[in-house]
Amino acid sequence: MIKFENISKKFINNSVLTNISFNIKKGDLVAIIGASGCGKTTTLKMINRLIKPTSGKILINGEDIADKDVIELRRRMGYVIQQTGLFPHMTIRENIEMIPRVEKRNQEDIKKRTLELMEMVGLDAEEFLDRYPTELSGGQQQRVGVARAFATDPEIILMDEPFSALDPITRVGLQDQLVNLQAHLKKTIIFVTHDMDEAIKIADMICIMDGGQILQYDTPENILKNPCNEFVSEFVGKNRIWTSPEFIRAEDIMIESPVTCQGNLPLNKALEKMRTSKVDSLMVIDNPTKKLLGIIKAKQIQSQSDRTIEVNAVMDIDFLSVNPGDTIVDILKVVDENDVSGIPVLDDAGILIGLITKSSLITTLSQQYLDTEGVV
Repeated sequence: MIKFENISKKFINNSVLTNISFNIKKGDLVAIIGASGCGKTTTLKMINRLIKPTSGKILINGEDIADKDVIELRRRMGYVIQQTGLFPHMTIRENIEMIPRVEKRNQEDIKKRTLELMEMVGLDAEEFLDRYPTELSGGQQQRVGVARAFATDPEIILMDEPFSALDPITRVGLQDQLVNLQAHLKKTIIFVTHDMDEAIKIADMICIMDGGQILQYDTPENILKNPCNEFVSEFVGKNRIWTSPEFIRAEDIMIESPVTCQGNLPLNKALEKMRTSKVDSLMVIDNPTKKLLGIIKAKQIQSQSDRTIEVNAVMDIDFLSVNPGDTIVDILKVVDENDVSGIPVLDDAGILIGLITKSSLITTLSQQYLDTEGVV
């Protein structure tokens, strides 16, 4: 969709961007984040040619934007800035409908679209359309700014720290609104922010910049789990993963080599294996597929008078399990509701790939209390 190829930018002797290259897929919300002066707003403004690169090129759908009519290019993009950019002498209706009217779109279609946009951003059309921007709160004005950006139904929306000047409650509400809109409309949105919590909450991809260079361009989950260097780790925050527990998954915390046995193992041998392995249960698997057939627990064996019989005669075949992608939130709910001590992790084919125990959960949860130097 949008491709940056070896983009650099210099203002006199000041290098703002240095040879950056990355791709933005259609329908993704990409958050560009970094400290002040890192080049994030310059990067954004190059997409609609408010700033021209010193070298390199930007392609949209394979076409170099330098070859496009700049007015036409900008009209095909929505643009939302921190100060809303609303014209104070125009009503809310006039602000939203300005570009569609300049493009001489059908009047009835414009009116219908305006009503849809007001509903989309959670503002009552009858109450607000004939007001002026100064009669609205900051949060309401920003909602109008978002509505105006969507007025021509553009493929690309540029958002330059649009919520940063708002109070925390209003800001969270607008973030939620944007997430809901994006889930429904799937626009390609480039969102500049300096707030990592905001980026993690709204973005499909996060681009972390410093000193005019891209340090890491990845999913929020991968950035939280695998920061590329110490700078990114410090910028993200070592314990920030705990503010987004949906990114902590079964595959991240499971015991990867649980103690297993086959169904034809006699109970006395199974009990001995538990003792030597210091576990209170065994995962009973099929050989060689490793498909989980059941679970045998020590207390089941202890209640049997004949311990020469095989495990498959008494093992539990009705057991709970989780998938590798299930979150720690899902897993804790299963543990709490069913009072289980261990939960096998199975792939889609029922193959045993790991085990989560209460002990491994406690170990994982205790990590959030480590100090920033990683010392227990």
